[in-house]
Amino acid sequence: MTQLSVNVNKVALLRNARHGNTPSVVHMSRLALRAGAAGITVHPRPDERHIRHHDVNDVTELLKEDEFHGREFNIEGNPFLGEFLNHARNTKPDQCTLVPDDPNQSTSDHGWNLTQDLGRLKPIVDELKGLGIRVSLFMDPDPKQIKLVPETGADRIELYTESYAVAYTKGGDALEKTHQTFADAAVCATDLGLGLNAGHDLNLINLGRFVTIPNILEVSIGHALCADALEMGMTGAVKAYLDILG
Repeated sequence: MTQLSVNVNKVALLRNARHGNTPSVVHMSRLALRAGAAGITVHPRPDERHIRHHDVNDVTELLKEDEFHGREFNIEGNPFLGEFLNHARNTKPDQCTLVPDDPNQSTSDHGWNLTQDLGRLKPIVDELKGLGIRVSLFMDPDPKQIKLVPETGADRIELYTESYAVAYTKGGDALEKTHQTFADAAVCATDLGLGLNAGHDLNLINLGRFVTIPNILEVSIGHALCADALEMGMTGAVKAYLDILG
């Protein structure tokens, strides 16, 4: 079964619209875990527009509770910006997903270009793995780029799935072609011995088709799941996604 990691950035974004701690990132994370989520994802950005520095520590402490033994913490972000590496060093999450986002981007919108970035990523991957952290690289479904991933030492890739989500809304040949592109990328990663994650714009409508692609270990879903939680509650939303994955 593909595992579900719930990204709670949008919970933090709503909280930050007011003073105080409502809604609580920790409480909503706890609800997601109790509903069956395999883990929690946060993406702290330098401007703390949603996840704040203390949230990283707070979720770390939550996942140490006996109730959540075996659940995973995934910190994603650009390792060359802000406090990302310090968060990893201080909290030692189960996984770090390295993402090449710019501070001015509203959200992640492309994978790594390893032709340019392999050399500077490798020592970071080495350090993180030395801390006992699994490392995943955010990648476009481009086999030429994916074939360079083993040279970085990373354990997994996370396929950036926005193009699939867009194609799904169009249907027909556009969907079939794009789905095959991701299937080919998945085969490439698997043949290289890389674990396979996926995320971005996956939702209750398009997720089922996507996970017919073999060997997807984990999907990280935040925006759509938090939007669904406004109607279903966090517990109901997580269970709805798990129903699809199961």
